[in-house]
Amino acid sequence: MFLCNMHDINFIHTYFTEEKIESIFFIILGSISIILALIFLFIIKYSFFKGMAMPLLLIGFIQVSVGTIVVLRVPKDITRVENQLEREPQKIKTDELPRMEKVHNNFVIYQWIEIALIIAGLILFFLFYNSQQTFWKGLGMGLLIQAAIMLSLDFAAKKRADKYIVSLSASLSKTS
Repeated sequence: MFLCNMHDINFIHTYFTEEKIESIFFIILGSISIILALIFLFIIKYSFFKGMAMPLLLIGFIQVSVGTIVVLRVPKDITRVENQLEREPQKIKTDELPRMEKVHNNFVIYQWIEIALIIAGLILFFLFYNSQQTFWKGLGMGLLIQAAIMLSLDFAAKKRADKYIVSLSASLSKTS
């Protein structure tokens, strides 16, 4: 049985700690989005802000939910991957690398969806720019803001995941 030294597996802690930090940021952003949406809907009540509230509220709930799930899951992930690398390195190849390939592929899909939402937001905003129907302009602005934030964060997460995949593969080759 091969045992890795702590220096060899620091990348696992780094990857999952950074994932947890970004998830805490997701929770904070989502909470702010939800609070703003509620203020827009129940206090300001202007049509533009009601439109803006819709994507802020919906995507804010997604951000809080996903962020919370990841924050709670990270300690188990660190233990699982460290144990696999130290005791059952073949599981890195059969379990963790395929999982990360799926994560990578999902990020590509998310980024295309976010780009589509940015474009939809821009279209709504400019299509209704001079219109009396300010709800749709607000909806476009809310979509644009939330999708741009999500695209930025997912881009960083994808880069981090790609680096983790390379480190996992390199550690696996050291165990062979």
